[in-house]
Amino acid sequence: MKKVTCAILGVVSMALLISCNKGNEKVDETFKPSLDLETKCQIRVVGDYSNFEALEKEFDRFNQYYPNVALSYEKIDDYTNNLATVLEGNNKPNIFFSYAAWTAGDAKYSTIIPHMEDLSDASLKMNLKCIRPGLINHDANNKVLMVPVFSRTYGTLVNNNLFKKEGINIPTTWNELLEACASFAEKGYKSPMMGYSLKDSSCLMNTIAYPSFVATLAPNPEALKKANDLDPSAGEYMRDALNKVKQLVDNKAINIEECDKITDNYTKVILRFYEGDVPMMICAGDTVSGTKKREKESEAFINNPFEYSYLPIPLNDKGGYFIDSPSIQFSVNKDCENLDMTNEFMRFLIRTEELNNMASLKRLVTPTNELSFDPVYASFGKIPADRTFSPEALGIKDPLVKQLRIASYKVGRGDLTVDETVAQYGSL
Repeated sequence: MKKVTCAILGVVSMALLISCNKGNEKVDETFKPSLDLETKCQIRVVGDYSNFEALEKEFDRFNQYYPNVALSYEKIDDYTNNLATVLEGNNKPNIFFSYAAWTAGDAKYSTIIPHMEDLSDASLKMNLKCIRPGLINHDANNKVLMVPVFSRTYGTLVNNNLFKKEGINIPTTWNELLEACASFAEKGYKSPMMGYSLKDSSCLMNTIAYPSFVATLAPNPEALKKANDLDPSAGEYMRDALNKVKQLVDNKAINIEECDKITDNYTKVILRFYEGDVPMMICAGDTVSGTKKREKESEAFINNPFEYSYLPIPLNDKGGYFIDSPSIQFSVNKDCENLDMTNEFMRFLIRTEELNNMASLKRLVTPTNELSFDPVYASFGKIPADRTFSPEALGIKDPLVKQLRIASYKVGRGDLTVDETVAQYGSL
């Protein structure tokens, strides 16, 4: 009972902390160089992005202070499998992409963790307070080994112009969502809600189900433990999320055949949305990051541009949830050359201004407390703290996530009933 109570208090405390953090006065984040401005050295960042123009812009901004520091970014092929070897090589990177799942005890990443600098070390003077608390991951020794530079969430792109044209209000509750979809269907729209649905880990179904499942588990530590342990009895906690998926398909809000015509969850999803006849395109924030660039790639959008936004899916009578997760995190290789200047660059980067600059250029969700700076994501900043959840901070693990992805996919496609899927939790 004591552990359960403490865990509940932890969730409440996290919500209060997020709420308080939103209201705090802005801390002075003016960057003041602390090293010799004439220092000449190299800093190498590695990751799994094909290119990283937003980071390269930050290199240029940093060079205004330190003109002789040569910064570069390099993509590593088969990143997660090759990073450990790269860190042990002769040309050691200074900074590398990192992921919270690596600290969950997987032996595959055990040789990577020891290379990570503790970014919470007070002597480094990193302003971690500019980042939303739920995104900061602490290890068992309360060290911060990785810091988010982008975050992600789950929701739906909304064609605002279509709603205006058809005289339908953008829904803010579950019943309003069902009513809006029914109205669009009556007006001849084949699939009022769309998304990518071709793979077993269907992004469409999971984006609907995952926020609901997280919200169910968040206030119930015992349920969360069972779900993480893949206890079959935890399947019951999926029921509400799976019912939501089934109801949208049964009510013809989602036409699976139409969704199956979309062949990837990034470019094809965006270009299909830009055709202009899709009221709502369900996707994660990682997909939304590609929208700005592809406005110029869509002939339909060029000829008939429209206003759009990215909103949480309203899953009950109170609205939607903000599932706040790190997307890309940076770690410093404490065994690299030029460690002092590497930490100086990180101190420069981990500030509201620079992180927002990168988020704006990449059009990903900023990890800072200022979500309102990008109108596309502004609605998530208005979601109250008691409807904001950080899965990593709660302790939600990958096996649990994979079970829900498969479950939501099978229910959405009609391969299994909700009852059958619930009974198979842990073995899906």
